[in-house]
Amino acid sequence: MKKIFVLDTNVLLHDPTAILAFAEHHVVIPMTVLEELDTIKERRDKDVSREARIAINAIDDIVRDASPKLIQKGVPLPSPSDASGDTVGTLSIFPDQLVTLNSDAPLLNNSATFYNDDRIINVALHLQHSENAEVCLVTKDINMRLKAKGSGLERVEDYRRDKVVDDLSLMAKGYQQYEGDFWSQVDKVDTQRLESGHTVYRLDRRYLPDAYPHLLIFDEAQFAGRVTAVNDDTVELLHLDRESLMHNELWGLRPRNVEQAMAFHLIQQADVDMMVMTGPAGSGKTLIALAYGLQATLEEKRFKKIIVARSTPPIAEDIGFLPGTEEEKMAPWLAAFDDNLEVLHGDDEHSSSSIEYIKERANIQFKSLNFMRGRSFNNAYIIIDEAQGLTQFQLKSIITRVGVGSKIVVLGNLAQIDNKYLSPLTSGLTYLVEKSKSFEYAAIMHVNGVERGRLAAFAEEHL
Repeated sequence: MKKIFVLDTNVLLHDPTAILAFAEHHVVIPMTVLEELDTIKERRDKDVSREARIAINAIDDIVRDASPKLIQKGVPLPSPSDASGDTVGTLSIFPDQLVTLNSDAPLLNNSATFYNDDRIINVALHLQHSENAEVCLVTKDINMRLKAKGSGLERVEDYRRDKVVDDLSLMAKGYQQYEGDFWSQVDKVDTQRLESGHTVYRLDRRYLPDAYPHLLIFDEAQFAGRVTAVNDDTVELLHLDRESLMHNELWGLRPRNVEQAMAFHLIQQADVDMMVMTGPAGSGKTLIALAYGLQATLEEKRFKKIIVARSTPPIAEDIGFLPGTEEEKMAPWLAAFDDNLEVLHGDDEHSSSSIEYIKERANIQFKSLNFMRGRSFNNAYIIIDEAQGLTQFQLKSIITRVGVGSKIVVLGNLAQIDNKYLSPLTSGLTYLVEKSKSFEYAAIMHVNGVERGRLAAFAEEHL
């Protein structure tokens, strides 16, 4: 049985292609949503205005050649996965200004403060009363969901297309730790000694059923290995020397725990084009990313520049009217990188001048995320910080700009999300981790353990 899904504005801002996400069902866009999108597309905040324009264009592509009568009834939607043009559902625009309190449906008084929200809820209530179908309001606004349920709407949902795990504890961490000796459970293994002197183990997939490329394995018997190849039947493990991992060094920085050591190892791999690091505040994510960037750019000459960007909190979304250049406008939100440069060069004789010299030599550029849109970056090392506040769509629009000879490192802490429409389960960072773990040129690592000090560790865990 077909269902009717009424979409709130924030769903289309979260995912401008959301109209294609409801399979064979009927998607309804209230007129109020179009009005809100029209207002939002003119905002100075380029992130959200861009999504509004994309959503408007996506709707226009569907209804452009349809008659007004068909637009209200439902225009066939093309299948996103079928190039032959088969339809899987319909899209209609509902003239919600025609819904009045005189109807038999239990409607909200839309002259109240939450005028637009109430009009959208009323559309769903009206359809629930008049249509012989299950009606569902889809919104990322928790309070709007509560209002809709309290008004008698039987089905209200969050938008879940980008929800890839049901429990955050199930999200991939980039490593698996075994109690005791890992090899005690393995009955058969093929061992190969490479010309480089490294050892590779080939074992049956049943011993590592959840293996993916660059997954790190370690146990209490001091074994460490990295998955270098995986298929339906076998897994190949490259043996890693545990002591060497702990003594690895990046730009004078050494790991303080095994997770940091594994992050050091992964970020240095030439075949890793993207590294995703998650972890609590103070775990060393930014420091590791910056230390590798300096070493790879200045010593190894792998990159020609370092680009640093971050997701700004909602209170800082509009930086357009701040004085100065783009870098000067972004400076308050990127101060953490200066702090980390001080950690790396704080012992220099003239640390402040040394930091500025390093910035110039490494061609470090601080950019807003808007700068990343519409450009390709070749031979660049790119750091995206605070990615937990980005949607799946926003992260995709950034990562698709990474060009030849470049590496991108995406950092984030899912415990610190400022976006009111995102949760740890729906964050673009969670989506990126789960979707990229099976990509052979991507690596992920959850860096645990707070290195700021005992007070920061206490605050992260207990406050």
